[in-house]
Amino acid sequence: MALILSLETSSRTCSVTLHDNSKLLTSAEVHIEQAHASRLASLIKDVIKLVKLESKDLEAIAISSGPGSYTGLRIGVATAKGLCFALGIPLVSVNTLTLMAFQMKGKVDQRSLLCPMLDARRMEVYCTVVDAIGNEILPIQAKIIDADSFHDLLSTNAIAFFGDGANKCRTVIRHPHANFIDNIYPQAFALGLVAAKKLERNEVENIESFEPIYLKEFVAKASTLI
Repeated sequence: MALILSLETSSRTCSVTLHDNSKLLTSAEVHIEQAHASRLASLIKDVIKLVKLESKDLEAIAISSGPGSYTGLRIGVATAKGLCFALGIPLVSVNTLTLMAFQMKGKVDQRSLLCPMLDARRMEVYCTVVDAIGNEILPIQAKIIDADSFHDLLSTNAIAFFGDGANKCRTVIRHPHANFIDNIYPQAFALGLVAAKKLERNEVENIESFEPIYLKEFVAKASTLI
């Protein structure tokens, strides 16, 4: 038995799951924006209590490593590292865009390329392009979207665009090979499955030095005085 607690905090949704290896034991999810700080700890307690276990029974913590929400990532990683230090257990991370691509398995034609997108404000997104088995076609990047974006790839490939960043790109990326898929967001359920495989291969993080992938520096919003 490898009891893995998975925390997904990189997007607007906050989700937590418990897996025994690749078997889902329980999950909890909150669709409230900016709820990570106030709800993450209670979600963790709830899922552990639901299966009548204790935190000392955990054998690994999995976290989505970003890119994504700066605040969400910071809260999730700090919580994960704290648990790992306290319990003496390993930390497993999964790139958020890689996670989203994994969630598309079986949902699109195998010949289609996959482009997970996370909103990065205005017309910028965090994105990558991979093929159906996860081979990288375009690297993870913060990309400003315009009418010419992905034009070369779309000329010869169908591309499935998904994630909250894809929604705002529908009216900009206009091509018969562009397919936009709704309601795909990073989930702890899939995170636990990927993390279980990484744990088997002993692909774990250095807890002291691990940091999320932000891609861009955090810029605080200035308040306006009227």
